[in-house]
Amino acid sequence: MEAKSKPIADSSEWHSWLLVAFIAVLVAGAASITIWRHYHQLQNKVLHLRTPPDGVMQKYSDALRISTQFFDVQKSGRLENNHIEWRGDSGLQDGKEENLDLSKGLYDAGDLIKFGFPMAFTATVLAWSILEYGQHMEEVKELKHAHESLKWITDYLINAHPSDNVLYIQVGDPDVDHKCWERPEATTEKRPALQVNISHPGSDVAAETAAAMAAASLVFKNQDAHYSKSLLDHAQKLFQFADSYRAVYSESIPEIQDYYNSSGYYDELLWAATWLYHATGDGYYISYVTVMHGDAFADWGNPTWFSWDDKLAGTQVLLSRLNFFGLGKEISMVENMNLQMYRRTAEAVMCRVLLPPPRNQKTKGGLIWVTEWDTLQYSIATAFLAVVFSNYMFTSKTPYVYCNGRLYESMDLREVAISQADYVLGNNPMNMSYLVGFGRNYPQYVHHRGASIPINTNTSCEDGFKWLNSTKPNPYLAIGAVVGGPFLNDTYIDSRNNSRQAEPTTYNSAFFVGLMSGLVTSTHVLRSFT
Repeated sequence: MEAKSKPIADSSEWHSWLLVAFIAVLVAGAASITIWRHYHQLQNKVLHLRTPPDGVMQKYSDALRISTQFFDVQKSGRLENNHIEWRGDSGLQDGKEENLDLSKGLYDAGDLIKFGFPMAFTATVLAWSILEYGQHMEEVKELKHAHESLKWITDYLINAHPSDNVLYIQVGDPDVDHKCWERPEATTEKRPALQVNISHPGSDVAAETAAAMAAASLVFKNQDAHYSKSLLDHAQKLFQFADSYRAVYSESIPEIQDYYNSSGYYDELLWAATWLYHATGDGYYISYVTVMHGDAFADWGNPTWFSWDDKLAGTQVLLSRLNFFGLGKEISMVENMNLQMYRRTAEAVMCRVLLPPPRNQKTKGGLIWVTEWDTLQYSIATAFLAVVFSNYMFTSKTPYVYCNGRLYESMDLREVAISQADYVLGNNPMNMSYLVGFGRNYPQYVHHRGASIPINTNTSCEDGFKWLNSTKPNPYLAIGAVVGGPFLNDTYIDSRNNSRQAEPTTYNSAFFVGLMSGLVTSTHVLRSFT
């Protein structure tokens, strides 16, 4: 019995192995077909890569000229060459109690506070936009204006850093300010200045300010070498302060938490070190973002949304520039591998907006959606990164990015950016432009003190609220303002009391200036930052 049963067992085992082999052949065949399909898809794409149309896009040129004007609307200090007829000098005493001149800078949004954290970020994004697309701005005669706006902020930031380990990060009391509704030219309330220092450190705000100064030093390098060097010196000292005394500034100064509460400082340290590398060429900063702190700080592989509070996506795209075009110097294999991780994560950021919902949440009208508070910040910031990354791909002749089994070319990313830009400019279910002053239909009740109060009225702190509550449109145009934006259902309530949707911010304008500069013309020659 046993002798006869043996062949039967052998036959069963033989059939099992045959089945396994057959399945393996099928899997290998399927993989080969997939690889073959992707190869020929890539070949076809390489041979037929789309390119953007030539020439200046008038729509984006007009939008760029309008959007840069919001920086003028927001200026504090003694105004020079003032082009906003309803604005005048204000904040002239800011910093006097500290024996500093903190009169310049920008008011944050519709209020009269100078919040240093978002203001520095505004400067960083504006500087990046100039560095990438200065030739585009020049083509539509907006480069000088952009330089002037940037310098108005950096003049303030220099004065706000009177010694190595002291940085003034706010002027004005938000609690007092929000109990008033008055023009900046008329305010008489006390405007205290807050600082971070060794006892109350703030790595996030100090590092963001370092990033702003490092980026701006590159902008002004060939125009004013002395000013550029001063900015770079401040940037390096602030980075050292931020790195040596690590703390979240809104934990060191709790009264900040209701306004610009920071979620952490790792991203700002990486962001600042990246800009400092570009500004100095010092390999220490590459080491800082790769072997020293890449694993702990960078959260590789996990895409995030670029915003005033989270700089990781911006850092990943900016470091991808080095990966696309080379460092110009030898780096270690580990540093190079880590730079590859930044680029892979930047590609993941791009894939998130390229792939269809639900991976990429959008409104029915096509707007990238993250949160109902300051909605447009995320869609515009993402579009800005998309057009930058698209240009890196196009200029480096990188044919595609690979996302979840599909190949996308640089024009696919550019089209994402265009879709978000066009939505803001009126191609949306409300048929409303969310850029104030552009088109025929834009918000008339912007949540903005200066624009809502006639200049010939004499109002004090509390009696100005009649203008907040007025049913009449703003008497003045907060031109260039990008308001908070629509709800998830693509609706917008045009009400001055609707601060969630109707309040503009300077960093949204910086993003939009960058986006318009990237789209205004297809001509893109990669500019060396140095």
